[in-house]
Amino acid sequence: MPERDRFLATTEWLAANLANPKVRVLECTVHLLRPAEGQRGFRVVPAIEDFEAGHIAGAGFADLHNDLSDPESKLRFMMPPAEQFAEAMSRYGVGDGSEVILYDRGGNMWATRIWWMLRAFGFDNARVLDGGWTKWTAEGLPVEQGKPGPVPAARFTARLRPELIAGKDEVLQAIESGQACIVNALNEATYRGETRTYARPGHIKGSKNVPAMGDSGVVDPATQTYRDLADIRAQFEAAGAKPGERMITYCGGGIAASSTAFAAVMAGYGDVALYDASLSEWAADESLPMVVEV
Repeated sequence: MPERDRFLATTEWLAANLANPKVRVLECTVHLLRPAEGQRGFRVVPAIEDFEAGHIAGAGFADLHNDLSDPESKLRFMMPPAEQFAEAMSRYGVGDGSEVILYDRGGNMWATRIWWMLRAFGFDNARVLDGGWTKWTAEGLPVEQGKPGPVPAARFTARLRPELIAGKDEVLQAIESGQACIVNALNEATYRGETRTYARPGHIKGSKNVPAMGDSGVVDPATQTYRDLADIRAQFEAAGAKPGERMITYCGGGIAASSTAFAAVMAGYGDVALYDASLSEWAADESLPMVVEV
């Protein structure tokens, strides 16, 4: 199997396998509504209404905000307890023997967030639909309307891999030791500090920029598909990443960073972690070092 196919499902493959009982398709979209002028923070709206208006035939809806985030955390989208994640996945019809295909309507980062969570909880048989809803509908492939249909009985077993999730202490240690490549997945303007979305502008000291989206992102904005692996490797090499070295990706709240982390793993970087709390935590703590380049 080509390396890319281990991580990405093509629309052609999924169209040919919709009837396969082992395949479970999940839409993962969340809408982040921008704050009013002079305010910070986004409003979170799960895209269930969009799903009901039209979705890939047979797909279920994975509610990242309400089902798959830690309800006890003050920060959005934090990793939930293993029991909560396993219960939700089982309810979605995802069992230990399932083959999961994830898609979204927003540049793949919602799909990769759930892909990363599945991987962090010990499940490796998941792929992201390359091009997502945009490519699927552009090709006129099967869609349906309505609420999620009945799902097969399933049991998901969660086995946490803690090495895939980084905290601020590990990031601080990486800054001091220089033994890991810290990668910012936000757009260049936010990275440089030209725009202020979080408590402080700029980026974590020592981190480099490999955006998840945009003209220089790992996803081609015109097609919503991931760039060629050679191009992705070149992006990480330019950021100073080395094969075999630890990499930590971050963004604002662990969403865009999951797409950049996904791209890194797909490109052959084996030791990649996601800083789950990202700038939502880091920028709010004045003691943690940040850099502005404007």
